[in-house]
Amino acid sequence: MPILVKLDEMLVRRKVKSRDLAAHIGITEANLSLLKSGKVKGVRFDTLAAICEYLACQPGDLLAWSPGTEERTEPDAASD
Repeated sequence: MPILVKLDEMLVRRKVKSRDLAAHIGITEANLSLLKSGKVKGVRFDTLAAICEYLACQPGDLLAWSPGTEERTEPDAASD
């Protein structure tokens, strides 16, 4: 996926533990771990807002777009 999650970097910068963030925003540590690893299909805006509020950051500080990292699951019809 071309969207990279940089939440771990922000946690280090803010010296915040994942456990504390998860408790504050009301999600499990397991779900926060999935979010940090980028293994989720989406994130609710209210969850993103709560993370940004707690870490005093912008959504762009947590997410980045990296072209060329798209996973291919199906062959292109044009290449057949």
